[in-house]
Amino acid sequence: MGFFGKLFKGLTKARDNIMSGLDQIFSGFSQIDDDFYEEIEEILVMADLGINTASEIIENLKKKVKELHIKEPAECKQLLVDTIKEQMDLGENAYEYEHRKSVLLVVGVNGVGKTTTIGKLAAQYHQQGKKVILAAADTFRAAAVAQLAEWAKRADVDMISQGEGADPASVVYDAVQSAKAKHADILICDTAGRLHNKKNLMEELKKINRVIDREYPDAYRETLVVLDGTTGQNALVQARQFKETVDISGIILTKMDGTAKGGIAVAIQSELGVPVKYIGIGEKIEDLQKFNPDSFVNALFDVKHEEENVD
Repeated sequence: MGFFGKLFKGLTKARDNIMSGLDQIFSGFSQIDDDFYEEIEEILVMADLGINTASEIIENLKKKVKELHIKEPAECKQLLVDTIKEQMDLGENAYEYEHRKSVLLVVGVNGVGKTTTIGKLAAQYHQQGKKVILAAADTFRAAAVAQLAEWAKRADVDMISQGEGADPASVVYDAVQSAKAKHADILICDTAGRLHNKKNLMEELKKINRVIDREYPDAYRETLVVLDGTTGQNALVQARQFKETVDISGIILTKMDGTAKGGIAVAIQSELGVPVKYIGIGEKIEDLQKFNPDSFVNALFDVKHEEENVD
């Protein structure tokens, strides 16, 4: 089964949540009126797209219906899908860091799959022939360094670490020197994920950023936040908190297989103006992939005819 097939299967619960309601609306309404739009909006909110995002989608849908002089409710399904795809456009330079000497700072609370995600990214970049170095700057959690070391071994990449409780900025300093000396293509830094102590986290991340700015000014910078897709609106709250602390340039959504809250991917991107760049749907290295808005929305809204084009 290819990635789209796995994604389609993984989003079954989320899709069933959305489509059972939408199909009834599209077939049950005889005309397009305020009630029709309200019903659709309610289903989008229930599917974890959130009130603001759902309202925006409905406003855009209304405009299109008017412009195209559409009269039949059933004709709105594809329009709705297209409107949501537009909300999720990644922009042209989403993966610019892959073509430059780069530092990836990866943030996220404990338990979202941050370290595993870093390991998978490192393995993928190594397979592409890139020279990768990992920085074990999550020195707060005892198991984090050991876990990252295991992934470094699996991915066959170098890892820079210090002892438990070491200064994270000091680890990043060492890793930057190593990256420069070894002409690494990508340096990926794991960081501690503790939002309950935001002031400390903020200071820590600022210090890490200062070290990179000073020691590696010509490196392209990317900051990715890892979020657990199964937590729905909670993931949005976390993303917002991290955005207050650090300049986030992309989102990685993990555990999207089997979640009923698939709509959160749309909400996060729409509400924060930060693109989802990767999506994880399983344990294997290849189960983390670049986010494709078209195939994601197709999987979420049961547009099956795209499947053979995606994989």
